[in-house]
Amino acid sequence: MQTVLITGGSGFIGSNFIPYFLNQNPTFQLVNLDSLTYAANLDNLSEVENHERYIFVKGDICDRELVTHLFEKYHFQSVIHFAAESHVDNSIKNPDTFIKTNIFGTFVLLDVAKKYWIENANQPKKGFENARFHHISTDEVYGALGETGYFSEETPYAPNSPYSASKASSDFLVRSYYHTYGMNVVTTNCSNNYGPKQHDEKLIPTIIRKAIFGENIPIYGNGKNVRDWLFVLDHCSAIDLVFKRGKKGETYTIGGDSEQNNLYIAHKICAILDEIRPKKNAYKEQITFVTDRLGHDFRYAIDASKIKRELGWKASENFETGIENTVKWYLRKYENL
Repeated sequence: MQTVLITGGSGFIGSNFIPYFLNQNPTFQLVNLDSLTYAANLDNLSEVENHERYIFVKGDICDRELVTHLFEKYHFQSVIHFAAESHVDNSIKNPDTFIKTNIFGTFVLLDVAKKYWIENANQPKKGFENARFHHISTDEVYGALGETGYFSEETPYAPNSPYSASKASSDFLVRSYYHTYGMNVVTTNCSNNYGPKQHDEKLIPTIIRKAIFGENIPIYGNGKNVRDWLFVLDHCSAIDLVFKRGKKGETYTIGGDSEQNNLYIAHKICAILDEIRPKKNAYKEQITFVTDRLGHDFRYAIDASKIKRELGWKASENFETGIENTVKWYLRKYENL
């Protein structure tokens, strides 16, 4: 049985990925290393906490001694690296943690893996010939788009926030360990995820929560900033595919082919709530506009043709069905508080 280190598995994407991966891959064991910062929640993994192929370890990816100990104890044959500070507003106010976790933490993982898997450059140790480091990144490393065009694997990096700059740096570290040492790495850069288990601070959970509790729904600027929205379980299926079949040293961009602006999303969620949880006044009356975020990128959009063409991936959820399922999940969560 192959044992894989999952970092940050108690966060939004990781906590969706772990149950998905365990169900899809019965010959794999997963060790989830997570420091349980504010954005993580062990309740997100209650469905697998007693699973015979799942182990949780509380700890920091920046702790080289701990990471080394775990490699020696579990003999990891692969790493899927989710752990990251990811909230852009927080990175603007307090970038220090982003630099430490996203850059130094990624370096520690890469360096410990290299020492454990690789004898000399381009010469893996016996038993670790197929050991893989899969780095989960974001489309924000590419900067911003105008009204046309798409990000692809060939797009030059142009990060515009401390968060995206820290993720760009981590991407470059991963690339360097492939070119310098021959480490078997793959990187995936995804568009905005949405779905169950996302932290309350993010856009879609915030809209739903504010709406049902009768509070103002805050929308940055004029609400016209556009993102490509990817349902989280579609992202999980893409990660699974790239992890198992992606080409060594390659990058794959993953998007949902679903561009929506923030104001449309707020109106869509309000319309869904009007239908399934009606009240006297329309929910859209709670929408308010607030001062725009510093350096707020106008538009992101992903060209996912490479992963579709080479690995046969496609999203199974469109935005209309995905957002309705998401609203219903958060209604169950918030109404049980």
